[in-house]
Amino acid sequence: MRVGITDAVAFAGHRIHVCRQREASTLLRWLGPDLSGQVVLDVAGGDGYWAGEARKRGARAVSLDLARTKMVRGARLRSAPGLLEGDALRLPLRDASVDAVMSVCAIEHFADGAAALDEMARVLRPGGRLVMSADCLSRRGEWPHLFEAHRRRYHVRSTYTHETLGALLAERGLAVRQHTYQFRSRLAERTYLSLSAHGGRFGFNAAAPLIPLVALSDRGTPDDRGSIVLVHARKDG
Repeated sequence: MRVGITDAVAFAGHRIHVCRQREASTLLRWLGPDLSGQVVLDVAGGDGYWAGEARKRGARAVSLDLARTKMVRGARLRSAPGLLEGDALRLPLRDASVDAVMSVCAIEHFADGAAALDEMARVLRPGGRLVMSADCLSRRGEWPHLFEAHRRRYHVRSTYTHETLGALLAERGLAVRQHTYQFRSRLAERTYLSLSAHGGRFGFNAAAPLIPLVALSDRGTPDDRGSIVLVHARKDG
């Protein structure tokens, strides 16, 4: 697959997506527009597309994942980051070796989310930043059949709120500086779960035209619950 085609496919998969575009763009915005000289690690970064966006901002960006086939595709991206095959629960990096860690809706799939946070905190330098998102699905009890379909399809092991993530991070010496939710309203959250349960392989991509409506709905809804939680934390020191 040629570089141009690889970039087009990656753009469609990551940008033309009802939640990933806003989600990952928010995490990158929290990191800032100029990452020159900073080492940025994307944990469970797949093909490395979003780490590649950090590279465009000047970062020495690395994407870690267990899926070698995704990394083979990612190596062909025009702005490919460093690609590292490895386990999020045993990061093959030295202590205090990175300036920022990013993770886009990955921790809910890990067998041991707390262990993954141990590793993220370990590799962060003092004063380093962590930006991450996770499934929250705050109203999942209202539609248990939809949530069960989502859980099975995406192998979701745990869900998180800003309070539970904040408490876990505090135990590891990281203080949450800001948080936000996406798909906040009841209708938006049901739409998210319905797309997950019944949308097929490309449901979230086909729903990309809804991005402006979901964003508008979120602005008019209290920022205390939703389908996806995003947090920005800093390590002590």
